[in-house]
Amino acid sequence: MADKSNKKFWERTAKLYTSFQEKGNEGLYNTLCEKIRPLLSKEQSVLELACGTGQLTRLLADEADSWTATDFSEKMLYETEKRLNNKNITYEVQDATSLSYKNDVFDVVLIANALHIMPNPNKALDEIKRVLKKDGLLIAPTFVYDGKVDKIRLWFMEKAGFKTFHKWKSREYMNFIEDNGFKIKEKYLLQGKLLSECVLVCKEK
Repeated sequence: MADKSNKKFWERTAKLYTSFQEKGNEGLYNTLCEKIRPLLSKEQSVLELACGTGQLTRLLADEADSWTATDFSEKMLYETEKRLNNKNITYEVQDATSLSYKNDVFDVVLIANALHIMPNPNKALDEIKRVLKKDGLLIAPTFVYDGKVDKIRLWFMEKAGFKTFHKWKSREYMNFIEDNGFKIKEKYLLQGKLLSECVLVCKEK
């Protein structure tokens, strides 16, 4: 059976992922955190989907009361837990398109750089709407194909097994989010070394 989710790739690269991200995107992640940090508070419960090896988890978790870091890759989550010592973090293996949580339990859902690599990202948005509290916040930064694109590096990544299911431009990505039941409250476009990053802050319509 074909691995439509590309999970085998993420399991295989988990040990290398931290080094790859810190070398290629450290500046971008720091800027991203500057945008996200003011949206968080010590009263909030935060669900982070597709946390990878904790690039944002490490920098942001202490800003919230509780932080649930999740990924569908057991090995990615293992690497996250191994390198972090924040006391307010819970680590759980979760599929963003089929979450085990009850309705209306989180103040904030953060899903960074993941929707574009999901075969069915609309299912993840349905689940996010379900688990968010009324008036809860969705923070959804995603790589988009605006501006500079490092095509050579992308080519090598794809040859190694990395899959991008949705090559959105920022306007297309915004339309996708709005078409799936969210209203965009804030938006930013950041330039990374590989791709631009469209940062959306949303509430359910």
